[in-house]
Amino acid sequence: MEGERAVPLRVDAETAIILREAYHKIEALFRSDHYGLYDYVRVVAGKIAHVDAFFVGFLQGSNRVRYPYGYDDGDYVTPDTHIFGPDGQTAWLLKHRHTYRFAYDDGAVLHAGVPVGDPARRSRDAVTVPIFRPAKDGPDQLFGLLSMQSYIPKSYDDNAVRAFEWLCEVVERVLSREGEDREALRRLPAGDVGPNLLTSDHVMEYLTHRVASIREIATEALDESGLGAPVRTHLERIVDTAEHIQSELIEMLMETDEAPERRFTSLTKAQQGVALLLADGLDNDQLAAELGVSLNTVKTHLSAILRKYGLRSRSQVADDVRKYLAR
Repeated sequence: MEGERAVPLRVDAETAIILREAYHKIEALFRSDHYGLYDYVRVVAGKIAHVDAFFVGFLQGSNRVRYPYGYDDGDYVTPDTHIFGPDGQTAWLLKHRHTYRFAYDDGAVLHAGVPVGDPARRSRDAVTVPIFRPAKDGPDQLFGLLSMQSYIPKSYDDNAVRAFEWLCEVVERVLSREGEDREALRRLPAGDVGPNLLTSDHVMEYLTHRVASIREIATEALDESGLGAPVRTHLERIVDTAEHIQSELIEMLMETDEAPERRFTSLTKAQQGVALLLADGLDNDQLAAELGVSLNTVKTHLSAILRKYGLRSRSQVADDVRKYLAR
């Protein structure tokens, strides 16, 4: 309701000070640096309670969770993807749509899932908070999770859980704003700026430049005086490996299937606009409303697209356009 005051977060004074500082730093420093954001949230969580393992995961498809960031007992965990089943914490979050606590079932749900981090150690306490993003229609969409875990029993009291949930809400807002910005750009006509979607070209270019920065750091270190022979040898291996990776990444781009791109670029600008909307699953009436044209015009465009693609159905065209957009 308008004028209704927000309910204060029920945390102790020391925790409130930590969270207030965290909010201002996140707003100022980590709007576009996801690794920095997750790393900082892990550090903040560790100021509030004992955190041995910390993981950020995102749902993709119907049964996959990708973990782009994780730490276990002070060591960085290599990013990975897991298939989740019906009994682990991801399935639990999808069903219940609220924070999972170890105390609910003595960790049964946590340990029923795919282990992350050190599989030889079992967490004795855990808090896993769902990450939501706004949906156009219906309830917010659960698309990720933040998990704090400890090898020490009873590490997380209500104060810690509320603080973790608050931190997760801040992460949600950062990620949601980025998604809203991308959606605003996608609404621009394809004829003006083209599809603003992540492609394999973007990924390869990003990786190439990041590997180049690693090579440059190692090259600069080689110029330092007083390096021992073993250190110099390792740095030279890093430089050599980075050069190989950069070369291989570019060649991998040459091996991607170019047929979807050739088919898409054979369309006129107007037809490309229709094809992009087909990939979003719009029917004829929705296409006409979105483009501001008649149904006959939509049908004319669709006939031309099917002819140029050499395909029989709009669903086949939509799949092919998605392949092009995913390059």
